[in-house]
Amino acid sequence: QVQLVESGGGLVQAGGSLRLSCAPSGRTFVTYAMGWFRQAPGKDREFVASITWTGSGLYYADSVKGRFSISRDNAKNAMYLQMNSLEPEDTAVYYCAAGAGGRATRAYAYWGQGTQVTVSS
Repeated sequence: QVQLVESGGGLVQAGGSLRLSCAPSGRTFVTYAMGWFRQAPGKDREFVASITWTGSGLYYADSVKGRFSISRDNAKNAMYLQMNSLEPEDTAVYYCAAGAGGRATRAYAYWGQGTQVTVSS
């Protein structure tokens, strides 16, 4: 069964950093674009960042640009999201996804179960 597994979430104070990891299992995703999305309570799931399968194309939501950095290691079949200067507004469940790429959730066929990120003020 194809599965994406996120890790690295937790509780951090505002201004702090976290690094999320996404480790697919069951198949390789090296030829897929991958992305990070987040969903806060009562809100729709929103795009955070995406990366092309080569790693050469990086895209970010305006709200995280300059603070978050997406990367992937195809040799390890893994993807990462380095989050710096975290703000309480970044509190959400973060999901990794694999698919065609871009900012729309419908472009991604595979999703993880999510990892909670909580930023305290």
